[in-house]
Amino acid sequence: MSATRVHLIRHGEVENPHHVVYADLPGYGLSPAGHTEAAATADHLAGFPLQRVVSSPLLRARQTAAAIAQPHGLVVEVDEALTEWTTSLRWAGVRWDDLEEVFPGELTAYLENPTDLSFGDETLADCGARVATVARAVAASVADGDVAIVGHQDPIHAALIALSGVVPTPYHSTKPNHGGITTLEPTPGLWRRTAYWEPNQVAVFPPLD
Repeated sequence: MSATRVHLIRHGEVENPHHVVYADLPGYGLSPAGHTEAAATADHLAGFPLQRVVSSPLLRARQTAAAIAQPHGLVVEVDEALTEWTTSLRWAGVRWDDLEEVFPGELTAYLENPTDLSFGDETLADCGARVATVARAVAASVADGDVAIVGHQDPIHAALIALSGVVPTPYHSTKPNHGGITTLEPTPGLWRRTAYWEPNQVAVFPPLD
């Protein structure tokens, strides 16, 4: 047996006054709005039978995970494999508004087709595969109940594709927002997304078959 449900959760909003690509840079924690989102996400999951909470090592994810773990009396576990998409690390510290000048064509390529980029050392599929590997292992470690995995937008969305075999379209507009919870049902084959929830209810995605 394995976990009843796996909740893939994006961290809350980040304090980023200069609007830079923070990637894996240290010190980028939750903004006041992000703490509010994390609390709302934790409150939403408070009634779920969480058995484990596993987080990316990055501060914003760990802070979100701590809020989720607290009502259940759980200790946040950190897994390095849940970190950001490493292709984004080349942009770290650059202001989003300056990306086109510093890395000509790369932002446009990412926005048009992130699955087929000519730069970076990790494809989106590889990123999804590493997060999906963690999700499968964590799910298999729990005989009954749910697990929460807290990470980052593109890695979570890529993992959804890897686990379900379905590519949501359009890609970018179906990604999880801050504090968003993508819930999947583990099965021996491809998993099924059974729900999506987010603090501000901006987007509601249907189940994926």
